[in-house]
Amino acid sequence: MHINQISVFLENRTGGLAEVTRLLAANNINLRALSIAETADYGVLRLITDDSERASAALLANGNILSVNPVMAVAVPDKPAGLNELLEILAEGDIAIEYMYSLLTQQNGTAYMVFRISDEDKFVKLLGEHNMKPVCPNELNIK
Repeated sequence: MHINQISVFLENRTGGLAEVTRLLAANNINLRALSIAETADYGVLRLITDDSERASAALLANGNILSVNPVMAVAVPDKPAGLNELLEILAEGDIAIEYMYSLLTQQNGTAYMVFRISDEDKFVKLLGEHNMKPVCPNELNIK
């Protein structure tokens, strides 16, 4: 039930992010989520697209350095404390979050959070114990 996330390594320079989004747009690839983290010399752009294989191929053909990693998305009530409820469950279950960010979509009062976590099996089991489940890629129109 994981989703493929593309991590693109970018130099810290003006226009670098625009080059990536321009390339994706030229290839008719739609963004579902993005997050950027930076250090002094480079940034790591984390992307979820509607088609990770085509996006990866286009980025590699353009000379970008990238990796593809599995992440999990979870539906969260789009209301005050909606995210906190999930985070409390994860804390009580001793699930370490390596990082997280939100998807750019919302449906029927539900927001979606992306997680890179320490133990995927434990994460899925814990969600099930609380009547939650990871979101399947096809539910979000992701290939």
